Amino acid sequence: MQSVLDLAIKRQVPVTFTTKEAMNQMVKGGLHQNVIGLIKETPYADLGEILSHWRKEGTKALLLILDGIQDPQNFGSLIRTALGCGVHGMIIPKDRAVGITPSVVKASAGAALHLPIARVVNIATTVDTLKKEGIWVYGASGEAKDLIYNLDLKIDLAIVIGAEGKGIRPLVKKKCDRLFSIPMKGPISSFNASVSGGMTLYEVMRQRSLHNNPPLPPFSKGGLGGFGEEE
Repeated sequence: MQSVLDLAIKRQVPVTFTTKEAMNQMVKGGLHQNVIGLIKETPYADLGEILSHWRKEGTKALLLILDGIQDPQNFGSLIRTALGCGVHGMIIPKDRAVGITPSVVKASAGAALHLPIARVVNIATTVDTLKKEGIWVYGASGEAKDLIYNLDLKIDLAIVIGAEGKGIRPLVKKKCDRLFSIPMKGPISSFNASVSGGMTLYEVMRQRSLHNNPPLPPFSKGGLGGFGEEE
């Protein structure tokens, strides 16, 4: 607690002491661990700003589109994973989806305050906009024949993850350039949305990492490599 107070003083953040009952009311049942930070409403990013930052960076695009995620824990987990995987920005719909709430910020371990998140009126129209920018749009769908591991993910890419239970909406699915599935065994038909998104983003990062840093071959011409043998 003292380290929190010291940091608040250093950053000139006013500190008020109150009762635990008052804090419980402030978080409306959420966990606060005896510390609550009050901030201004988190501003959403503009899609144009996200695309402009991507162009200036000069790397392959990686965007994450969430088509109707409603669970704060799933949303927060996806934000945290997206930030760790180098996603340039996230796109969510304004209606029928969870926004950036205190629960989401907590579930994201603060990543929600660092990753640009655009809130748009129409996901399908936004997909068209991304295509005009030369970005391919791939959607996660359990019934898709193409496996995620068989696709080239080293292109300018936007990944679409659908809502819990319902998946990607039909119109958005139709707009996707390709659909892919993640192989799984057992009686369950699909993974949790945040798990699916995490596995997909890490496959993108894996492919791009190998492309930029190809592994050395285990054998060199004329003998075993790396053990001093002459070729």
